[in-house]
Amino acid sequence: MNKPYLSILLMSLASLACAQGTSDGSPATAAAPAQALTAEDANAWLDGYLPYALRTGDIAGAVVAIVKDGQVVTERGYGFSDVEKRTPVDPKRTLFRPGSVSKLLTWTAVMQQVEAGKIDLDADVNRYLDFNIPARDGKPVTMRNLMQHSAGFEEQAKGVITYDPNGSRFEALLKQWVPDRVFAPGTTPAYSNYGASLAGYIVQRVSGESFDDYIDKHIFEPLEMHFSSFRQPLPAQLAPFMSKGYRTASQPATPFEIVGPAPAGSLSSSGEDMAHFMIAHLQSGEYQGKRILGVATAQQMHDSPANVSAPLNRMELGFFETNINGREVIAHLGDTEDFHTSLHLFLKENVGFYVSFNSAGKGGASGNLRGAMFQDFADRYLPGTREAPGVDQKTAALHAAMLSGSWENSRGSRTTFLSVVDLIGQTRVGLDATGGLLVPFPGLNGQPRHWVEASPFLWLDLNSHERLGAKVVDGQAVRFSIDELSPFMVFQRAPWYRNTSWLRPLFIMSIAALALTLLFWPISALTRRSFGAPLALNPQALAAYRCGKLGATLIVCAIVFWAILLGLMVTNNTYLSGSADGLLRLVQLFGIVAFIGGLVLILINARAVWTGQRRWPARLWSVVTVLSAVIVLWTAFVFNLLKVGAHY
Repeated sequence: MNKPYLSILLMSLASLACAQGTSDGSPATAAAPAQALTAEDANAWLDGYLPYALRTGDIAGAVVAIVKDGQVVTERGYGFSDVEKRTPVDPKRTLFRPGSVSKLLTWTAVMQQVEAGKIDLDADVNRYLDFNIPARDGKPVTMRNLMQHSAGFEEQAKGVITYDPNGSRFEALLKQWVPDRVFAPGTTPAYSNYGASLAGYIVQRVSGESFDDYIDKHIFEPLEMHFSSFRQPLPAQLAPFMSKGYRTASQPATPFEIVGPAPAGSLSSSGEDMAHFMIAHLQSGEYQGKRILGVATAQQMHDSPANVSAPLNRMELGFFETNINGREVIAHLGDTEDFHTSLHLFLKENVGFYVSFNSAGKGGASGNLRGAMFQDFADRYLPGTREAPGVDQKTAALHAAMLSGSWENSRGSRTTFLSVVDLIGQTRVGLDATGGLLVPFPGLNGQPRHWVEASPFLWLDLNSHERLGAKVVDGQAVRFSIDELSPFMVFQRAPWYRNTSWLRPLFIMSIAALALTLLFWPISALTRRSFGAPLALNPQALAAYRCGKLGATLIVCAIVFWAILLGLMVTNNTYLSGSADGLLRLVQLFGIVAFIGGLVLILINARAVWTGQRRWPARLWSVVTVLSAVIVLWTAFVFNLLKVGAHY
């Protein structure tokens, strides 16, 4: 599944095989002839591609499945499912965790119930629930909103991935906290694990079967997916076939990951089983004479685009577009902490491509690798021409300048303390030396991409298939995205009051000023003592002086405590499981007292300094500390650090 916050960094894509056209609008150079997609050629290509990529990326193992015209072309395992035991990956029986690719099975189950007349895609989902999803602006959430990630939910992080097999089931997590709806329904792509989990719960309620039982009976059984399960932990008969998960192949294996919103990402499956699933969808819902969806229902699922991201890739009903080389491709990606996966279906060509890795790899290598493999696969077997740049340089420079500034990802928290991630995570768009776009989405080489405007507000990366598009309203760029993210994430202008272009440098300088105030308190005291020069202040002024120092100390300590807690949450999922709720509340309460009380104490000192006989350095520094405390308090306020609560 796509992890909250921790996976928002973009995965780079591979080089483009097609030559680029000229800027005068002439057509791009034709692609090289396609290779025939045969088992012999695919195996040779994969065998030359993956072993070296795994070793250099420090990735333990991978599985690949390719299907065409209702048959498996090839299925290959590479590397190890258990590094210590040197157990090779078996594509038929080794289970990997495809993360959010699991959602495709959940969405298929939803469409089965749509076909059965038990779910209406455009009805208020509260019709099917035993708890309430609040309306926003009088508008409810629909199943179509859930499937297209446009319900408007903010991010949910708590309990998404843990290692506790005895933790709360997804039904309980759904009811503990309903994330705020921060966007009007149907207007803004914002990826939501909560929404997918909610859809699984609705399937459970309308079918009268538990979600796990339903998937076993209505998906796995007809598709002969004998080495697959959503259950956590795995059933005893499947546990011996489960691949270990790794951060890198050179590190120890991690425990079996427990996905809290299970319908959104708890699948374990073999490469061959995922090949069966791809064949069923490519065959309009049929696998070897067994049908999981009617033809019309499957086509509706594959071709019901949400147009809010046009002309970039769009969400369908559960699938999203990864169109390439002029071909219609629907897909899904998936990530846990350890496993990283992609599945792509070339609909008209009746071809499916699936790859999964059991390690993140060095520097997140598996994320780059899966994107490169998909593009290289398409360029080898299903090539095509490419749109040529058609915007003159002067106009392109003006358009690029319109995107300059700070942007916020639509996928994120807006009402909880985790919104503080935006303090360092806002996307800064600038211009390069030639006036071209400079966006912090590097290519595979780690260098900035070279964007060229092909048509108004649509840019091409010259070294990959990636496109970047912007929406302009009344002459102002209001959102942008790139093809890889556009179906479920867009970037929107950061409001002035939380725009980190000005707020972050002021916040950093404020912390530095308060830290210096704290640091020089004991240093100056020791210096005066060594020279026998006591601080010449009357008792009232001395008390105010100490108030100022204490205020700075409280604020700095609160910032340190928040930094430690957030660092623990980022590096250890245990702290996102609810086990740290007591610590969280303690930090929240201390922070409220420190940020507000610290400013009050600093103001007491400033008043005494300006009404007394202090010299100009003391007066100047009192102003600096007051402004610093105000900036920190403002930051804490706009990023929700002045709230107490354990829902996030």
